[in-house]
Order: sequence, then structure tokens, then C-alpha cells
Amino acid sequence: CEKPYSRHPAQVTEAFDAADAAGLVLEEAFMWRHTPQVRKLLELLPRLGAVRVVRSTFGFLLERDYDVRIDALLDGGSLMDVGCYCVSASRLIGGEPVRVAGEQLMGPSGVEIRFAGVMRLPGDVVATFSSGFDGATESIEVIGRDHRLFLPDPWHSVRGVLYLDDELVQVEPVNPYQLELEDVNAAIRGEREPLLGRADALGQARAIDALYRAADTGTVVTVA
Repeated sequence: CEKPYSRHPAQVTEAFDAADAAGLVLEEAFMWRHTPQVRKLLELLPRLGAVRVVRSTFGFLLERDYDVRIDALLDGGSLMDVGCYCVSASRLIGGEPVRVAGEQLMGPSGVEIRFAGVMRLPGDVVATFSSGFDGATESIEVIGRDHRLFLPDPWHSVRGVLYLDDELVQVEPVNPYQLELEDVNAAIRGEREPLLGRADALGQARAIDALYRAADTGTVVTVA
């Protein structure tokens, strides 16, 4: 299923229950999680020392008057379309958010065209991110006690480049969409569990739901 499955945790539970009952495989299509670049990121994390801050961005310029990404009836919005990658990265690196805050700039269609979020993660890790339809940006930065890791092309891995401080680390830039299809195919054949299952999709929906509630109310929200 195209990412994110839903901003509503109950819908995620319902869908995975239905798939389990029917003996089917359901996987959320966060293609970026399948790349050699992400495996290298996780491999390098221990070299940073204790992680302090995770910063991420994802945005592009959306110039069409209508697009499914800005349709309120389809749960559109920059957080749902591209900010969800930043949420996914923060969770992968630092764990499930404990509490969140958010700010959003609403567009004429009734959904936000820009979103900025702050998430408190376990172990006193703070994650910040921004997403939008009004400017191009993409990055992940992980700041540790001893070192810094930076990915200038984290979501599509076109270049397969990471920087550990000033040291260039190169990995093979394999097509992430091919890799996610290979993963779900292997799960369907019964060779292994899918990389992204119920727990990850549910954690993603809970975080997005809390971020929207925080932005709507202007308060800090505990992630349920």
C-alpha cells in the first residue's frame, strides 16, 4: 500500500487484521527503508556516540491547481505526502515518539502546504523536521555526542552518498522501488517476513495523528 497507510491508527489495525485473516501480505511502501544507504546509516550510528538530535527535511514545488496531494477528502497535505518520510526516519533512528508539537501553513484547498514538527524520542533525543509543497529540500542529519552523520539524498538514494563528519561514504545507489517490490515478493513467497509490518505502520500512524492534533490545537501532544 502506498505510504503512509493512514493517519488513523484504527484503520491500520483493521487493515492488518483483515490481511492476517485472509492469509495475505500487507506492507507499507516506504521504499527508502530498503536501500543500502539506509543499512549503512544504521551501521554507522554507533560511531556517533549517544544520539542527541535528528533533523530531516523533504519538500518540493507543487505548482498544479489540483493534485491528490492537496485534496482534503483524500487526507492530503505535506505531512502525509513527504513529511511522513521524515517521521519514518526519526522513528527508525531514535524510536517511537513520546510527545510532539507541530506548526502548519494551510493552503486554499483545506490542507497544509507546509508542516514543521518537533518530536521528543526516547533517551532525550529530539527530532525536528519540515515538509512542504513550496520548496525543494531533502536531508537527514543525525547529531551524536562525538560525530555527525549527514545524508543529502536520503529518500531516493540516487547518489548513495553519506557524510560521516567530512568523510564521504559511498554505497551502491540501487533503485529503491525495485528493492521494496523484491521485499514484498519474498514475503508473498514465504521466504521471509516483510521489512515493514504491522508495528511499523501503526507507529507511523500514531505519530502522524499526534502531530496533526498538536498542530490543530497549538499544544504539545502525547503520542497514544
